[in-house]
Amino acid sequence: MRTMHVLISGAGIAGPALAWWLARNGIAQVTIIEKAQSILPHGHNVDIGGSARTVIKKMGLRDKVLELNTTEKGTQFIDPKGRPYAAFPVQQGSAASLTSEWEIMRGDLAKLLSEEAKKCPGVEFLFGTTISSVLSNDSTSVKVLLSNGETRSYDLLVAADGQWSKVRKQCFPPEAVTVVDKDMYVGYWTIPRLPSDNEWWNIYHGLGSKMISTRPDPHGTIRAMMSQMPLSPAQKRAWQEASKADRQSQQDLLRKEFGAAGWQADRLLEEMDAAPDFYFQAVQQIKMAKWSEGRVVCLGDTAYAPTPLTGMGTSLALLGAYVLAGELGKLPPNGESQHPAVALDAYEKVFRPFVEEVQVIPSWIPGIAHPETAWKRWVFGVVMGVISWLASWRWLVSRFGKDDDAEDFVLPVYLEPEVGAGEK
Repeated sequence: MRTMHVLISGAGIAGPALAWWLARNGIAQVTIIEKAQSILPHGHNVDIGGSARTVIKKMGLRDKVLELNTTEKGTQFIDPKGRPYAAFPVQQGSAASLTSEWEIMRGDLAKLLSEEAKKCPGVEFLFGTTISSVLSNDSTSVKVLLSNGETRSYDLLVAADGQWSKVRKQCFPPEAVTVVDKDMYVGYWTIPRLPSDNEWWNIYHGLGSKMISTRPDPHGTIRAMMSQMPLSPAQKRAWQEASKADRQSQQDLLRKEFGAAGWQADRLLEEMDAAPDFYFQAVQQIKMAKWSEGRVVCLGDTAYAPTPLTGMGTSLALLGAYVLAGELGKLPPNGESQHPAVALDAYEKVFRPFVEEVQVIPSWIPGIAHPETAWKRWVFGVVMGVISWLASWRWLVSRFGKDDDAEDFVLPVYLEPEVGAGEK
């Protein structure tokens, strides 16, 4: 009887997590292809919350994830002179801060998951490789032409190559994908650390719907971010065009818009050219009418990017991988032409309601975090100051606050691998 063969496109978070579950449970032999030559250390802070923490514990990776903590002590809002006016220190197990003890750099998590997947029997990584063409997707197999010239056939192709997935574009019609624009544009990059830098996520609001932040990492550098919500049709066109343009055009626009923004804007802009990981994006959600087509299925941001505004992208990737692997593991081993459609439909039926819940973003977000005028910035500061004061009352937080460790998605029970004592 033949083992299922699965091809995963993308070695970010969702892909290696799925490979681990499939291989450790003996469900499939897995090939992961990744366009980069290695796992890149790029990406900013991500948070693992709710039921996704349970998934990490089931994988025996809790201690390793916590050891890779970003070192961030909490979140604080900064005035134009760099003085904090509202601080939210980390409180273990509580969502009273925008920072948690489960904060980890995206690159560190991707590396950890890939290393763990590589330890599993039957997992193959092909770096510097992409899918040039999906040649067929029928009742017997899905056949692909790889960028290295090879033609390969698999039982299942998993598109986990991000919200602008090229695999999804090949296999799903345009009308199957809805892009929801949140009217916000962001630039991210890494800068050298100075002795004066602290261990907090520092957030500053410039006038004209601008936000600047700096965050520490465990690698001796600082992660910088600039974001803006356009205030006019002309300004929005400029940002839209930049999001599709080259790096130089994107950096030119950031310099134009943030050159007089205040606080540490000059420092961040000066270091931008040398940054190895500069990334610019329009903040947008991905919603799909159906996550699978034949033997092709979408996972993580490819299927349901929720935007950084939710703080749930990484958690959805981990949960989706767990559910998809679990449903594939329930398929009966009935021979060569076993079709995964039943499992793919079950994955969507089980997980879609939670995804749709997560993707609901209140209408006042992200506008509240991008005040246009000095008056609105002052009001925002007063409100955050009051909330910060209330959050300092631990008994109040414990009684009325959200428990960040509480499960937010009821995990189905699937066959689970054995992990060593103390790993859970």
